[in-house]
Amino acid sequence: SLPVVASLIILHLSGATKKGTEKQTTSEGEKPVQCGTWTKYAEGGIFTSPNYPNKYPPDRECVYIIEAAPRQCIELHFDEKYSIEPSWECKFDHIEVRDGPFGFSPIIGRFCGQQNPPMIKSSGRFLWIKFFADGELESIGFSARYNFTPDPDFKDLGVLKPLPVCEFEMGGSEGIVESIQIVKEGKASETEAVDCKWYIRAPPRSKIYLRFLDYEMQNSNECKRNFVAIYDGSSSVEDLKAKFCSTVANDVMLRTGLGVIRMWADEGSRSSRFQILFTSFQEPPCEANTFFCHSNMCINNTLVCNGLQNCVYPWDENHCKGKRKANLLDQLTNTSGTVIGVTSCIVIILIVISVIVQLKQPRKKFVQRKTDFDQTVFQEVFEPPHYELCTLRGTGPTADLADVADDFENYHKLRRSSSKCIHDHHCGSQVSSIKGSRSNLSTRDASVLTEIQPQPVKPLIQPMNRRNILVMKHSYSQDAADACEIDEIEEVPTTSHRLSRHDKAVQR
Repeated sequence: SLPVVASLIILHLSGATKKGTEKQTTSEGEKPVQCGTWTKYAEGGIFTSPNYPNKYPPDRECVYIIEAAPRQCIELHFDEKYSIEPSWECKFDHIEVRDGPFGFSPIIGRFCGQQNPPMIKSSGRFLWIKFFADGELESIGFSARYNFTPDPDFKDLGVLKPLPVCEFEMGGSEGIVESIQIVKEGKASETEAVDCKWYIRAPPRSKIYLRFLDYEMQNSNECKRNFVAIYDGSSSVEDLKAKFCSTVANDVMLRTGLGVIRMWADEGSRSSRFQILFTSFQEPPCEANTFFCHSNMCINNTLVCNGLQNCVYPWDENHCKGKRKANLLDQLTNTSGTVIGVTSCIVIILIVISVIVQLKQPRKKFVQRKTDFDQTVFQEVFEPPHYELCTLRGTGPTADLADVADDFENYHKLRRSSSKCIHDHHCGSQVSSIKGSRSNLSTRDASVLTEIQPQPVKPLIQPMNRRNILVMKHSYSQDAADACEIDEIEEVPTTSHRLSRHDKAVQR
């Protein structure tokens, strides 16, 4: 029984190996047989349905995507030897042609029957063609040829120059792909049209996640002039994953470990730009040196708290304050450290020089201003001095009323010539204040006049160019004000009103 069991195991293994080999050849080597043949040339190509010119097999679906070079269109011709199961609106076996690279691109037409379709021309660089066969009524199928023609939208440019070779190779756990690399690495000038490709290779057993950090097309919604395309697995049109030429670009999760990013920009679209962060990840279960992103992603631990969001959701950048500070210090290179050190030294030297200059500045002026401050001057400015009302002061017995008339005339002369208001807060010598009305002049002692008259009184004549101000206290009375003459200039005559009041006093 042992030889029988061994033979069965060997037969099973050989069958499994043969099945795997058949599957591999079907997916790679036998692919043209499964969906016909496809021969490609620089100016076009030819492709057929499965088993053409024999009948195609049932339950088959084949997709053909034709891609032309930038600024070119596609012309598609079907040979006369053509036959596909006819049906109403071609709901069963049919050929579907769309103007673009995707199955949701605008449809051009759906064809079946015995009459071959007319010539089809694309509006851009792509044609999407699908052949479908159900399980019944097979026919011989089709053979189609295509060629590339100049895009009429660019016919004014004439003969175009060949595009520069522009390819980049990148890989690792993460990295940044950006359009500025084209000029930085000398692939093309800032005025040339470019058709660049970035090949991103992830580590073994890893896939790639692409997240846009920056994106802007100079000519939005004009895919003929500028676009960013992403391929998953190869750079062939069959592996085209997404294409962006509008104002928004979405993140892309690739199924393989090889991603291709392609940028096309004509001469008038070189201001178009993009920046993409790629992250290599593995599917759970996560290994010991990986971080679980809570989105079926396991990224390298070195990507946690690095200042960039590598997960679909920012789980890797949460709670990273302390770690981020340490990472910033670790990321200081010799060049950046030298720049920081030199800048710090310059700042310190400038601070020391400013301190020395401040210390050597003379400060005597400030000290003198403080010592010379006179409080009386400050008081005079804000509170002018008060002067009392000048009055005639005198002592002695009261004279007779009969002598008042004679003495009054002499007193009047004396008052006009020598009675002055002196700023030393007195009027004459040894005079007393008379706080009353002018009627009290009759009761004055004649000795006042005789005592004052012979005294040589020097008139105080102020310089004419000096302006004197007399300020009186608020407590004086009107009678006391009238009793004192405050004229500064000697030539000012006594008013008639004042004389009349004195005459009335004499009469009394």
